[in-house]
Amino acid sequence: MESKILIVDDNKSVLTALEMLLQTKYREVFVLSNSNNLISSIRQHQIDIVLLDMNFKAGLNTGNEGIFWLNEIKKLDDTISVIMITAFGDIELAVKAVRDGAFDFILKPWDNNKLLSTVSAAAKLRKSKAENLKLREKTNTLQNIIVPEYKIIGKSKAITTLMKIVQKVAQTDANILITGENGTGKQLIAQEIHRYSKRKNEIFLNVDMGSLSETLFESELFGHVKGAFTDAKEDRTGKFELADKGTLFLDEIANLSLSLQAKILSALQNRCITPLGGNKQIPVDIRLVSATNRDISKMIEEGSFREDLFYRINTISIEIPPLRERDNDIILLAEYYLHQYVEKYQKKALKISNKAKHKLLNYQWPGNVRELQHCIEKAVILAENHILDENSFSLNQQIAVKQNNLDNLTLEEMEKNMILVNIDKEKGNMSAVAKNLGITRQTLYNKLKKYGL
Repeated sequence: MESKILIVDDNKSVLTALEMLLQTKYREVFVLSNSNNLISSIRQHQIDIVLLDMNFKAGLNTGNEGIFWLNEIKKLDDTISVIMITAFGDIELAVKAVRDGAFDFILKPWDNNKLLSTVSAAAKLRKSKAENLKLREKTNTLQNIIVPEYKIIGKSKAITTLMKIVQKVAQTDANILITGENGTGKQLIAQEIHRYSKRKNEIFLNVDMGSLSETLFESELFGHVKGAFTDAKEDRTGKFELADKGTLFLDEIANLSLSLQAKILSALQNRCITPLGGNKQIPVDIRLVSATNRDISKMIEEGSFREDLFYRINTISIEIPPLRERDNDIILLAEYYLHQYVEKYQKKALKISNKAKHKLLNYQWPGNVRELQHCIEKAVILAENHILDENSFSLNQQIAVKQNNLDNLTLEEMEKNMILVNIDKEKGNMSAVAKNLGITRQTLYNKLKKYGL
């Protein structure tokens, strides 16, 4: 196995016996008879598991030296698994060590099979802790790099109303379903819910359900044990377990097949998971936030989404308004992304002209904030002077032209025009049209029938 083990004991015969035993299972086993070099050895060899004697001085059995070095190891790296080595008469001291953070203890003389089993369990815990820590560090790093993007930019009534709801529901542990068109910022809202929640100091883990294949689904979400399938060369911790005590965000949840929906439902109902190929249930404590751009109520009617799962994930529903309903937020967002990309591409200070702002405001933004972001980035890259005018932004002109007369259109006429524009744009590809409009194909067909198109 890949774990690196350090054995620390002043008895050389103990060191030799343990080294020979563990080398049958582990590639790298190091021994140390002087505890003064313990910390430097851990750093030098990047140790995963330490087998640590409770007493180093002849005639002493207080266990104080073992407890001292246990605490020093935990200060250095709390994910290292420490197994205490003790004599039968010192069990009480060993139990105290476990309370202080040791993984377990072994008695001299030891049973080889039991010792190997204890070390194996310690290796699994070390790996799980290390993976969890890595994910936390990755999450924290991303938050430190792009903190402003975690805060929803906007002062419109639509967005301030939304954020009041977010802050209110975040304080509960209720499961939340976020809905909205493509590009509206569903993941950002999920992150805001986590940031305002009682779990804010724990991990926020995002899983794109649309990218998971049927074959990898269980392994990714619930983990697997070694040998569960051909390529399962070692145990793997699933996303549900990694997100324990934190927030698990399941994006594009409506993309799951009915069979996979059943597995998610079972995990949510039982509050525990079973790794693929294993038989041990692992309890999990997560805050679930899900998101979709599809009409799940319609999917339930069509039989493509389980009603019981819908109620399980939808204790509270939050709908994100499309960008076209956010008034002057369009300009606030445009200037925010302008500042970002000016720095990224090391451009001189750029400004958006009033005519260009008018053009941005009079556009429907079918791709919402994501489309605006890409539009600004492209304009910054191609900018030849310090002013971005109306010609700097490449927008769908058919949509823009139709919007010049919006004051004279009813809501139904606007909707009809948007459908016609997108059908023309996508050359009759109804799947693409539905995606652009942020609705299901069935909803699109219903509207076509409604308007006689």
